[in-house]
Amino acid sequence: MTTNLPKLELKNPIQGAGLTAPGVVILQFVFIGFWAMVEIFFRSNVGALTGIAIWLSYFGGIKLGRPGTLYPAIVNPPIAFAVAIFFLMPTVGGSSLRISRIGVDLVTGLASVAPFLITGALVGWGFYITKKRQSSLTSGA
Repeated sequence: MTTNLPKLELKNPIQGAGLTAPGVVILQFVFIGFWAMVEIFFRSNVGALTGIAIWLSYFGGIKLGRPGTLYPAIVNPPIAFAVAIFFLMPTVGGSSLRISRIGVDLVTGLASVAPFLITGALVGWGFYITKKRQSSLTSGA
């Protein structure tokens, strides 16, 4: 007995080859920065929402990027998060522009999303190494 239910397929929303390396970097920065801004505005610090945005930016960079953009997709999210925190805490967060206060806010922000950064990096680098190994095995055979 067969059913006529439609298949659920995850299609790529990007038509064509996918995002270039600068496109992946900008997409990740805007996505992480937006959720960090929302969380800083309402909670005055970053947390789980920003961490989930970091995970989704890893996955989005891997899924939406062209072949060859895997390295920037894995390297960029921690950098994008640090830059976003550096600019958002003094402006949206309401902290002062003193260097010592910005440093404390940066370290506090990094510490609050550390589990998300570490797990995302481990999974991303594992995926990167697996892809490199697969491509070296297929090209060498």
